Amino acid sequence: MKSGSEPDFPERESSTGNRALTPISGTVHLVGAGPGAPDLLTVRAVRLLAEADIVFHDALIGDGILSLACKAELVPVGKRSGKHSTAQRFINKRLADAARRYRTVVRLKGGDPMLFGRAHEEIAFLREKGIGVEVVPGVTAALAASAELGVSLTRRLLARSVVFATPRTAEGAAPSGWEKAVAAADTAVLYMAAGEARSVKEALLRARLPAGTPVVAAENVSLPERRLSKGILADLPALAACSTGGPMLLLIGDVFREACITEDFIQELASISA
Repeated sequence: MKSGSEPDFPERESSTGNRALTPISGTVHLVGAGPGAPDLLTVRAVRLLAEADIVFHDALIGDGILSLACKAELVPVGKRSGKHSTAQRFINKRLADAARRYRTVVRLKGGDPMLFGRAHEEIAFLREKGIGVEVVPGVTAALAASAELGVSLTRRLLARSVVFATPRTAEGAAPSGWEKAVAAADTAVLYMAAGEARSVKEALLRARLPAGTPVVAAENVSLPERRLSKGILADLPALAACSTGGPMLLLIGDVFREACITEDFIQELASISA
């Protein structure tokens, strides 16, 4: 496994004896890295990582997963809120350039590539360039958090609808109305929301979600350092503040009520009802 920002390009010898780049028609594989635990990768993902010539990976992909790309050039192209990140148009171009030089190119994305991963932009760009694309699904963090809690996101007679949403929008974009979708669902999972916990809480209260709605802030799900902070919507900023800097989800809905019940939870509900 190699690591760096500039890949080594394969060469061929021309008729004049000079060395030149060899044109190759490779495939870009958008691979889901899952929630973090290497043993939650799909068999196909593991195979592709072992075969990959070059891997462009998100910032939060752990070393345990990256080590599976045993012969690949590793190129970090992570995008993290509030931190320096690689522009999407630059990622698109690098993927296309790599596919002309390597047969197996992996774009490794946290969770599932098709959920809040900007996969559509990469797929559309590559197809426009005539480059083959394959998507390999991964376990999204919401499902891993549900497993950690031992609580189904759906439950007969209680929760028959689930919404995955994010309050984040592109700069200059119109409001998405995410809070209305969350308030209308039986169960909701918010991605990329912990850093905006106070405004998320206020938006959901304005959408008439009860202040006593159970909430779980789940950080580093599937990993040994996971944290599950449980409470209610009224306490959301305090729950999110428990973060140690890892990726965090907010799980909201009555299906989590039993998991959240503690003496503090009961007292908080009583104070809201008073």
